[in-house]
Amino acid sequence: MKKVLITGGSGLLGRSITHLLLKSGFQVAWLTRKENGSMPIKHFVWDVDNGEIDAEAIQFADVIVHLAGAGIAEKPWTPTRKKEIIDSRVKATNLLVSAIKAGGRSPELVVAASAVGYYGAVTEHTVFSENDPPASDFLGNTTRLWEEATNQFRELGIKTIQFRIGVVLAANGGALPKMMTPVKFGLGAALGSGRQWMPWIHVDDLSRMFLYPILNDLSDGVYNAVSPAHNNNKQFMKMLAKVLKRPYFLPPIPGFVMKMALGEMADMVLYGSLVSSDKIQKAGFSFAFTDLEPALEDLVAKQKHLSEAD
Repeated sequence: MKKVLITGGSGLLGRSITHLLLKSGFQVAWLTRKENGSMPIKHFVWDVDNGEIDAEAIQFADVIVHLAGAGIAEKPWTPTRKKEIIDSRVKATNLLVSAIKAGGRSPELVVAASAVGYYGAVTEHTVFSENDPPASDFLGNTTRLWEEATNQFRELGIKTIQFRIGVVLAANGGALPKMMTPVKFGLGAALGSGRQWMPWIHVDDLSRMFLYPILNDLSDGVYNAVSPAHNNNKQFMKMLAKVLKRPYFLPPIPGFVMKMALGEMADMVLYGSLVSSDKIQKAGFSFAFTDLEPALEDLVAKQKHLSEAD
């Protein structure tokens, strides 16, 4: 059975993918900044800032799942933070490429994270596909540089899959629990105009998508990782209130309030694009959650189960 090395394995998506891989019989290891005893798997250590990496990690890997990168919404977008966001993606990728070159052994496949931020913070009725060019704003520029770094694996002759990920919906992390909090208190409201699109994906579908090229002959290239459903922010918040059985009557929160609270980072929630999932579906991937309501119902039920288990 193949050996899979995951960077960013301790994150929300990394843990979900790890569980699926272990369940499917794969050997899994994490490439991490420090040992983490929360998962019964092998750990290799790297230090991206200092350009250090355990060479045994590359010797271990038949497949690399590359998720590493600083959280884009964790801190305000100061000039220093913007540089950290870009460097955490580009430098980490460059270090992996250098280690592969030095190690004399290449993985057969790299499955890497990217983001729909590639298309920029825009709100319009164009449905973006993988062939569209990157935007020139911060999100577009960051993702372009990220993908250009990842393209180096292809230059080494390694089959490379890049998934441009939308808003990941999960019960135990990410954006959804934060969005649920005001709704639970009857304070749910759209943000800004509410017309901005929210290309989302259920974490279970996304995790299975990352396994798909490991288990199937998926063509080298870039794929959008978003649900087939197209929902704007107002539709999303209204449906969340319905699923939580809470009232939804407040007017939208003005954009300038979000700007005051979040600065430039408010663009992430005030704007959004329509993004197509046609390419990955035509390649044979089948979504379990194609509509918003059952996706939210599933995650709300899982969150309730988690809270009762605590």
